[in-house]
Amino acid sequence: MSTDYKQISARVDELETRLAFQEDTLAELNDVIAAQDAQIRALVQRVKEMTEKYQDLSFEVQKGVSPGEEKPPHY
Repeated sequence: MSTDYKQISARVDELETRLAFQEDTLAELNDVIAAQDAQIRALVQRVKEMTEKYQDLSFEVQKGVSPGEEKPPHY
């Protein structure tokens, strides 16, 4: 029985070691994903801003006046 106990104990130790490494790996991956999410959100915001600027410039080129500087129709 002593041999069986040693084998089981060794297997449990190995499984605990693997579990610890997997937990570390998952934590590292989670950090990477969180950082990438923040970068993607920042990039999406920049693209929105650039799109708005492009539309404003496009409007200025086509009409010669930006939307904020238009005179009302009664002028």
